[in-house]
Amino acid sequence: MVIGLSFAALLSGCAYGMNESKSLYERNGTTINVRDRNDLYNTQGVRNGTDSRLTNFGYVRHQGSPIPGNRTQYGTMPTLNRENVADLISKLCTQLPNVHDVGTLVTDEEVLIVYKTDSTNRFETADQVKKTAISVVPRYYHVYVSDNPRMFQEIERYGRLDSNSRNIDQIIDPTIKEMLKSPQGRKLNKGENENGEAIGEMNDRIDRDFRNRTAQ
Repeated sequence: MVIGLSFAALLSGCAYGMNESKSLYERNGTTINVRDRNDLYNTQGVRNGTDSRLTNFGYVRHQGSPIPGNRTQYGTMPTLNRENVADLISKLCTQLPNVHDVGTLVTDEEVLIVYKTDSTNRFETADQVKKTAISVVPRYYHVYVSDNPRMFQEIERYGRLDSNSRNIDQIIDPTIKEMLKSPQGRKLNKGENENGEAIGEMNDRIDRDFRNRTAQ
């Protein structure tokens, strides 16, 4: 009887281990070794045991269809919640030295940041604010910053617009040009200007022409 009970307990333990492993590394369609997935920048996340912080790394592996020309169809895709991203950028920027008040607008391709600062080096502060935003958003985004408090109202009024709003680019461009009067920090690299625009890109030419006119 003792031997029988021990064998039953061993089988139960193995079954538990298999079930636990399955819950951690499920295969769902073409997705392998994935925990419960969340939307991009989801604040709920996967918690590490009893730790209240979101400490888990994220790893996802996808396999394409073995049939040539047949692309895998996904029912849902992670989405960028622009308001959550704007909230995150504003919070991070307020942690920077000498930055006390931050307003952030995130569109489908731009980030506009207005902040109050008592820094004596406006250029360095602008560079820190800009790079903080770039570290958060997808790399194709362009980032514009301004330490002119008057611009808070300018970007706030765009908060209810969306990508489908009529003439949205023409509406926002004057605000961007006004923000360019403030320091924008350093060029990101040899191929990109201060705002993350590729050298020679349409927006880059507009910005360069604008700076040349204001410098005259």
